[in-house]
Amino acid sequence: MWSVTRTLNLLWLAPAAVLGALEVDLDSPDSIKNAAKQVAYDLMTYYHGNESGHVPGILPGPPPDGDYYWWQGGALWGTMVDYWHFTGDETYNDVTYQALQFQVGENRDYAPLNWTLSLGNDDQSFWGMSAMLAAEVGFRDPPREDPQWLALAQAVWNEQAAPDKHDDTCGGGLRWQIFASNKGYDYKNTIANGCFFNMGARLARYTQNETYANWAIKTWDWIMDVKYIDKDWNVFDGGHVPYNCTDTNRQQYSYNAAILLSGAAYMYDYTNKSKDWEDRINGLLDGMERVFFVNGTLYEPSCEAGVCTTDMLSFKGYVHRWLAVVTQVAPFTRDRIMRLLRSSAQEAVKQCTGGDNGRQCGFHWSTGVYDGKTGAGQQMNVLGALSSLLVQEAKAPVTNSTGGTSIGDPNAGSRSPQLPQDVPVTTGDRAGAGIVTALVLGTTIGGIVWMAID
Repeated sequence: MWSVTRTLNLLWLAPAAVLGALEVDLDSPDSIKNAAKQVAYDLMTYYHGNESGHVPGILPGPPPDGDYYWWQGGALWGTMVDYWHFTGDETYNDVTYQALQFQVGENRDYAPLNWTLSLGNDDQSFWGMSAMLAAEVGFRDPPREDPQWLALAQAVWNEQAAPDKHDDTCGGGLRWQIFASNKGYDYKNTIANGCFFNMGARLARYTQNETYANWAIKTWDWIMDVKYIDKDWNVFDGGHVPYNCTDTNRQQYSYNAAILLSGAAYMYDYTNKSKDWEDRINGLLDGMERVFFVNGTLYEPSCEAGVCTTDMLSFKGYVHRWLAVVTQVAPFTRDRIMRLLRSSAQEAVKQCTGGDNGRQCGFHWSTGVYDGKTGAGQQMNVLGALSSLLVQEAKAPVTNSTGGTSIGDPNAGSRSPQLPQDVPVTTGDRAGAGIVTALVLGTTIGGIVWMAID
């Protein structure tokens, strides 16, 4: 009965024109909102966490139980918060709120015990950044007794700023994985440190607490010192601790550059338009436009000519969303970035001709042709591309002195994530270490028993 009811509800919410290729007039905000509404609807068909017997907050997975890892749930809800903020459509606000609250974990730090066997610092950060976004755009505040958006972001940041997270290897920096038993613990990468930098910059701007800013500067300097950013503003992926992080993985991923650009823009605003941060913004923009935009269309060079992982299939949406907010906190970039966002979105929409309804989106935007591969990541990408075009109509991220209402806790996250005591730990990879099985007892949800399987 539940599945039938949900289907009827989704049909009621569905835009009237459900068949045919996605069409949009990029000169009309109303047309953009209508197209975004259709993409959002199709995106949410991949989410089942609000159905009986499923877990709120996560997309189906992880492999082999589904395509998606835990962190992509956090990315999804950030996408949906931005969707609401840019379009004003509240259709999915309740499910977004429920998801962000359900996954906070036992210590209110986005490190649930059932995911610790595959938990990376970047995974935790994607949830923390979605909470930070909720605070910045005035998403519905929880009751005082429940976890607060700002406090959740502070909890994630505080745990990552702990001394034991920044050892002396490679001269500092966060490791990719949180626990030594996880594959990838010996890797210090750009995305983990970039997320930490980004959150520090945003917390500094929101709270005017210099501690966050000092850590952001320290993290930026470390990334430069280990040469993950070169003189031409190429942004590389990381390096391994046994080699003192000198064996640089020179793969370039769009979200690495974009997370740094976003953080630099927040630092530019926090520092009252510092010339140093302006130069860094321009340098990163130069690199991004050269490497990731082909004739004005976003392109993922690390995989688009070959095979992309499910993770990679979601990067483009983050880039569009993060570049959009750069135009708000570093307005001198507006014309340049909006030109890129518009031309990229135009090509993105052209290839949304797939699926049973004839409007689902693929990944290869530059071809203008649907590639036959649909998924939550592809829909998030195009939703981010469309939503970002509305950024000039949207309110800029607030702070606690410009209308922010989210309650903070500078001491949040005092208990660092711990491995479950009753689960044997192995060095299995991410595809195996974090697999969980939920057992639903009885015909109603009487309780959920989590089982971690190596």
